Amino acid sequence: MGRPLLYDIIEKPATSCIITLCSLIWFLIQKKSIGYSQVGLSYETATQGHYWRIITSAFSHISVLHLVFNMSALWSLGVVEQLKHLGLGTAYYLHYTLVLVIFSGGLVIGMYHLLIGRFKIEYFRRVTAVGYSCVVFGWMTILSVKQPSSKLDLFGVLSLPISFAPFESLIFTSIIVPQASFLGHLSGILVGYAVSWGLIGGMNSYWAVTMLGWIVVVFVFSLKKSGAYDFSFLEIESVSDASLPSLRFVGNGRTLQASAVPLSGVEVL
Repeated sequence: MGRPLLYDIIEKPATSCIITLCSLIWFLIQKKSIGYSQVGLSYETATQGHYWRIITSAFSHISVLHLVFNMSALWSLGVVEQLKHLGLGTAYYLHYTLVLVIFSGGLVIGMYHLLIGRFKIEYFRRVTAVGYSCVVFGWMTILSVKQPSSKLDLFGVLSLPISFAPFESLIFTSIIVPQASFLGHLSGILVGYAVSWGLIGGMNSYWAVTMLGWIVVVFVFSLKKSGAYDFSFLEIESVSDASLPSLRFVGNGRTLQASAVPLSGVEVL
């Protein structure tokens, strides 16, 4: 008799929560008939200030097969939470999941910018990506460096040596699913190596909470400014210096003006 699933859920709390979140978002997308253009990330929408799409695109799946593939791989990669003796564990998993979401999303937009600006490949201007694959490929890469003896189990039937899984999966998905985002998956691999080799490091609870706070601020601000969602308590006003944005919280009349000058030049009115 196999091990009860409940034990694995208890030992992989963060992984279980993320899988549940992505599944609930998929259900909502199906119920509301939401499409790629509404939640996906593209170069064109990023340059229009839709920074919130870095988050929504990562946790959204339109196809049920896409969701099942990513969540199956993520469940296997959740072993990271059980490797606290190797310096990993649940806290590490949460900290660097945050890093993988933001950095891989930013990197893929940077790749699009290079291909469009340098090589004049306009195709990438409107390519829209969704899915948790960037993070999945990032964790494949981190685990391949930190625990190369591990296995990646897919759908409970296919098992791949984790040391080869990132590039095996990159090639496999590109062949089997032609519309899969090669650059999105590659960005996850590159960020994963950067984390594994210590090029991106030093994350702890303080920096994770600080980073999360800024993500929430930028998420809300960009949603409001892009017109994607109307936060009635928040207004964006013009100020004397047009290059600086101003936020006013409706009801108390307080205004916050962001500035690029040293901290002493910041004013809260």
